[in-house]
Amino acid sequence: MSQDVEGTVAEGFEDVREEFAAFLAGERDEPGAQLVAYHHGRRVVDLWAGEGVSGDSLTSLFSIAKGAAHLVVALLVQEGALDLDREVAAYWPEFAAEGKSRLTLRELLEHRAGLVGIPDGGFTTAELADDRLVAARLAGQKPLWEAGGGYGYHAFVIGALTGEVVRRVTGRSIQELYEERIRAPYELDFHLGLPEELEPLWREVRPLLPTPREAQALAARAAAPGSIPFVAFNRGGPEPTDLVALGNDPRVRALGPASLGGVGNARGVAGMYAAAISTVGGRAPFLTRETAALFGGLRTPGPDLVTGGDDHFGLGFEYLAGRHPFLGENCFGHSGAAGSLGFADPASGVAYAYTRRRFAFPSGVGASPENGRLAESVLRAATTL
Repeated sequence: MSQDVEGTVAEGFEDVREEFAAFLAGERDEPGAQLVAYHHGRRVVDLWAGEGVSGDSLTSLFSIAKGAAHLVVALLVQEGALDLDREVAAYWPEFAAEGKSRLTLRELLEHRAGLVGIPDGGFTTAELADDRLVAARLAGQKPLWEAGGGYGYHAFVIGALTGEVVRRVTGRSIQELYEERIRAPYELDFHLGLPEELEPLWREVRPLLPTPREAQALAARAAAPGSIPFVAFNRGGPEPTDLVALGNDPRVRALGPASLGGVGNARGVAGMYAAAISTVGGRAPFLTRETAALFGGLRTPGPDLVTGGDDHFGLGFEYLAGRHPFLGENCFGHSGAAGSLGFADPASGVAYAYTRRRFAFPSGVGASPENGRLAESVLRAATTL
């Protein structure tokens, strides 16, 4: 369908605008999208399209929150406040229950805890919105696989688990530290807890409108009751979780749970990753090259017990170079359920963010397919300058 692309690109990045326009022209259903990129700390792409969408518009970006939360963890590791090879229980004694006493913070960040959810009863939406409640319920939970063994996407809970470690060490929530150390200094339009005064900028998440064939494919891959994916995506909860409803729930966007409650726009997400690796606004990057390399790269080879995919994670962040070979090996970032993606690629100096309001197919986990062509167009322009 035809959609007008608004915004600007720097000289040399004209092809990115053309690629964005070409993608939108081929879309059946209007996604409501934003695309922003930085190169060595300079914003070079700032585009948007869709009904009611501007460059300032905010929407629920789901697991993009994990990237923000784990930037806080990376800072604390860099400063020596957290030790990756120390047991989680040394920081959080209650966590030692049910055979978890030897799990290290490194293994927790690699999604190896086996605590993807509550098999008996699940979580209510109100609980999922509150990281401290989630952490308290999981502390005494028996892992669904041997803690520290295999790995699986802790989709709804990883931010609550790492956030509780952060709280035990610092006395502050991961949301408070993100606000103080990252969001406010750079005036980023990406929030873990949306202030009430910004509600007028918020745009609701829209559901996927599947074709009959797509609907059939989605039904065929539905998780079997009682399976690890069924637990991980809270399908057995008192309110089986619907991601669209979750993203539109005012409790979730107000509290900003660190696994799934990020609210913002592409400017905010790209700016966050740019500040991590580049000088932005006269401020030096807040991560050293060594820390960025430590948290990027592949840390979980082999199959993910939740998603079924392979080679999923670095430390807290998704391993993106396997999915997108044009990215550097130490690229780090995270996708969001509707299809959004944000990352920093230290090798090229690119920080990238793409957001969309309408869920893409395939729906629910990972960045939408167009991110490959859009991100590659940004990298191609950056490397030819």
